[in-house]
Amino acid sequence: MPAQINKRRVFFSFHYQNDIWKVNQVRNSWRYNHENTRESEGFFDGSIWERSRRTGPESLKSLIRERIKNTSVTCVLVGAATYERRWVRYELARSVVKGNGLLAVKINLMGNQQGYVSQEGPNPLDYLGVYNSAGAIRLAEIKGGKWVRYEDYTQAVDLPATWIKPHDTTVIRLSRYAGLYCYKTQNGGANFSFWVRQAAADVGR
Repeated sequence: MPAQINKRRVFFSFHYQNDIWKVNQVRNSWRYNHENTRESEGFFDGSIWERSRRTGPESLKSLIRERIKNTSVTCVLVGAATYERRWVRYELARSVVKGNGLLAVKINLMGNQQGYVSQEGPNPLDYLGVYNSAGAIRLAEIKGGKWVRYEDYTQAVDLPATWIKPHDTTVIRLSRYAGLYCYKTQNGGANFSFWVRQAAADVGR
């Protein structure tokens, strides 16, 4: 009997208005390059798509939690302004709460509908982090150039056993726990599945 394949579901976090064209190229590329090895690649799409455009923050938070529930890896697709988006940060925060593996993939060098590339934006995982407050690990974000408590999720979190734990109020950026890749220059069409597997392995999943 062949060994059971460890299937992993990927949640995509991205700036919908700016980057959906590029995002769909990333999300669909595996179908063309790995159609015959879909099962063994272990790449399954678990993202929100257009349903994320609900009204009201609590409704959206609930939807994000539901869609992340059955995933094991979260990939943030980094465009010029992705790091600024409140709901990208919430998706990343909930991914930490769930214990997902993390990775960031730069998409600015991919062409849009007209073939234009965009300016490289900061890694959103640099703008969220964890710190230790009286023995409890909590989330922080950068606002106005300073680290502040993350207000969209204020409870303590448990980090994966493989992650370095903060010992005091010094914030450890989430980017420390995640790979950073460029889809264009690092041949994401062929290598994305490998990046996903590495992110999962980094948290023991």
